[in-house]
Amino acid sequence: MDQATVEINEEQLDAVFGALADRTRRAILARLAEGEASVNELCAPFVLSQPAISQHLKVLERAGLISRSRRGTARLSHLEADPLREAVTWLGGYREYWEESYERLDELLGAIRKNERSGGSDQERSTS
Repeated sequence: MDQATVEINEEQLDAVFGALADRTRRAILARLAEGEASVNELCAPFVLSQPAISQHLKVLERAGLISRSRRGTARLSHLEADPLREAVTWLGGYREYWEESYERLDELLGAIRKNERSGGSDQERSTS
C-alpha cells in the first residue's frame, strides 16, 4: 500500500477502528445512518442504561464518527461519514493484496483440478 495515498492520520484511524470494535457502537452508527436520534431513541433497542449509551456516544464523537447538537431540550446525534470513508480508503490499500492472493488460489485450484482429471483417467485405465 502506498503510504502517500493515505490521508487519514494515524490517531484518527486508531480512534475510528477502536470505536468500530464495539458492536453496540456499530449498531448506534447503523441507526444514525437512518437519521439523527436522541439519546433516549438510541437507548431503546439496548439493555443498557442511558449513561452507558452516553459513554458510547462520547467514544464515537471523539473518533469523529458522530456530531451532536441541541434541539430544544433534546441532544441529537448525527452520523459523520467522512472518517468511515477515510477508513475504507485505508483498507482499500489492501484490496490489491487480497485480489492477488485469490488469483493465486484460483490458479492453484485450477491446477489441482486439472491434475485430478488427468490423474483420475489414468487410474481408471490401469484398473480396467
